Amino acid sequence: MAVKLTKNEQKKQKDALKQYNRYLPTLQLKKQQLQTVIRQIESEIEEYKVQQKALIASLQNWIAVFGEHSSFDSLHSLDNLVKIDTIVKGKGNIAGVEIPVFRELTFQDISYSLFEYPLWVDSGIDALKKCSEYDARIRTLQEQIDLLGRELRTTSQRVNLFEKVKIPEAKENIRRIGIYLGDQQTSAVVRGKIAKKKLVREDPS
Repeated sequence: MAVKLTKNEQKKQKDALKQYNRYLPTLQLKKQQLQTVIRQIESEIEEYKVQQKALIASLQNWIAVFGEHSSFDSLHSLDNLVKIDTIVKGKGNIAGVEIPVFRELTFQDISYSLFEYPLWVDSGIDALKKCSEYDARIRTLQEQIDLLGRELRTTSQRVNLFEKVKIPEAKENIRRIGIYLGDQQTSAVVRGKIAKKKLVREDPS
């Protein structure tokens, strides 16, 4: 984009450059903060997945015995005893981004006969509820990553715009205007000297 080669434009470009240099560190800091938080959340997700996997593994023997027992049909599956009621989420804020925060997972109150289920049914229900809680926590954390990732992309674009376009562009405009104004000033001095010499030659005294 062409710029006017004037002192006013030079001042405008210098003011813009100061503004870019003032905002850039803030954007860079925000970018670093978002990257750090996203990595922390990803680590938290992996930790929950490991815990969930270990919990499921600890129940495999019981579940296998229960599932192979011929006296239990699909109506007596443990899944029927664990029904999610509500997922309670709060709100948090990271680097100006509003994110969901897991608070609580509630379940429907389902009654069952102890005569129809094995002795470890209570432990199985607790484990399934805990697995469901892990799922809810992981989904909420993934939502956080999605939102923060979107903000990170926008911030990264702005950082690149300032670093690679706006700041170099302003510096180049200032340089060009400075050269032009310098040349104009030099020309004016030369013209002045020429005019002075002419006046001296034309002076009859």
